Amino acid sequence: MGKQLSFMLPEIDREATQANVEKEIAKYRLYCFSVPEERLPKVTSTFSLVPPSNTNAFHSSTEDIAIERIDEQRKKEAYIEYFRKAVNRLPRKERQAFVLKYLGDEELFDYEVYNELGMSESYYHKKFKPRIFYNMAFALRVEVYLKKD
Repeated sequence: MGKQLSFMLPEIDREATQANVEKEIAKYRLYCFSVPEERLPKVTSTFSLVPPSNTNAFHSSTEDIAIERIDEQRKKEAYIEYFRKAVNRLPRKERQAFVLKYLGDEELFDYEVYNELGMSESYYHKKFKPRIFYNMAFALRVEVYLKKD
């Protein structure tokens, strides 16, 4: 007879993992609603005793700021898309609960979420909500493992 395959899965630090997922949710919400920090280009001329060097490189503070803003915006858009893909990987009911709880116009209370989904309070808190956090942690790759000494 064949042997059964067995392996040890590392244990997850529940509190740290949940904290990481909550940070990612806050980051997502901030990126969705934030306006880039205002960095105004220099409008006044600056003087220097050092003579300018003549090179073919042209650096304007206005261009540098514009490029920096575009790069920041691209990073935010990439993160938003990454987060949305993680949410879409959740099973339908978990995705629905997650969107209701965290991604709506305003966050709902837990009792509003489990009533909307038609489940009991104990099931929601003991089984359903922790599973959502674990799945999101794995999808976002922010899970924290307990270290064994």
